[in-house]
Parts: sequence; C-alpha cells; structure tokens
Amino acid sequence: MINSLSLKDILDENNIKYSTFVHPALYTVDDSKKMRGKIDGAHTKNLFLKNKKNEFFLFSCLESSRIELKLLKKNLNLGNISFAKEEYLNNLLGVKPGSVTPFGLLNDLEKKIKFFFDSKLEKYQSFNFHPLINTETINIKKNDFYNLFKIYNITINLINFETYGSDGIR
Repeated sequence: MINSLSLKDILDENNIKYSTFVHPALYTVDDSKKMRGKIDGAHTKNLFLKNKKNEFFLFSCLESSRIELKLLKKNLNLGNISFAKEEYLNNLLGVKPGSVTPFGLLNDLEKKIKFFFDSKLEKYQSFNFHPLINTETINIKKNDFYNLFKIYNITINLINFETYGSDGIR
C-alpha cells in the first residue's frame, strides 16, 4: 500500500507538480473551512460508500455540494448504499476516517471501487485532496490529476451531483 510519502514519490516520478500544505488534522469540511488559508483550487469532500453486494464507490465533489444518498442510490442504480466501515477504508484505500481521497484509488489494485467525480470541479484549474493523511492537503493541477489517473488506469466517471445526488438545496 502506498502512503503519503510514497504518493509524493509517485507524483515526482511522473513529473506531476503539486503543492503540499501541512495543517492540524482535519476530519470534516467544517474543520477544513475553519483552518483555511490561501489555497487555490477546488476544495473537495470525498465519500466512500458500499452496498450490500460489497460493491464500493468513491464520490469526490465540491465541498459545498449537498449529497443525498437516497438520490444517488436511485439515480445511479447502486442498491442500498451506506458509508463503508473503517476496515474497508484501510484495506481498499489505505486511509483512516477523515483522510478519504481519490489518491487512495492508487491502492485499489483489483479495481473494486467505482469512482464518481463531480462535473462542477471541471471549472477549476486545480483540486485539493488529502494525500492519504488528514494532516496535509495537496493542490494538484486538473490536467496532472487526470494524467495520473490515466497512467494508473483508473476510470473517472464524471457526473453532475446536482442531477444525480442532490435535491438542489444548499
């Protein structure tokens, strides 16, 4: 399993530029907003879910998006979904609660996790994610993020969360 240090090695080896911001542990979007400094790019939240068939889903969206799990389940035909337990976070993504990140998909060698990415993030030039720990944030350019996932053959399902998983209320 890769960790935050080996993730940075992977980024460096692939000539992917990024900025790292060190901060106290952040567990929620509210924690992040309270500690926010001047970090450009889209600030995200990431949800790791599973259904009763042991299918796994990672959703990355703007931190301001309101997500309705019942609508996601219905509109994407996912079955009964709920937040995945800590053991799945550790075993599949290599993270602890509060550190969920698309970078964890680099640890999903068997490609068990279906990744959904909010199309509203497209209007930003860079994204902010935890680098497998919640005491740092990495800012990565949009094209570099997509190129990294292409290198590792990770499928990005671009969806509009307002259509599929939100009631439109903020």
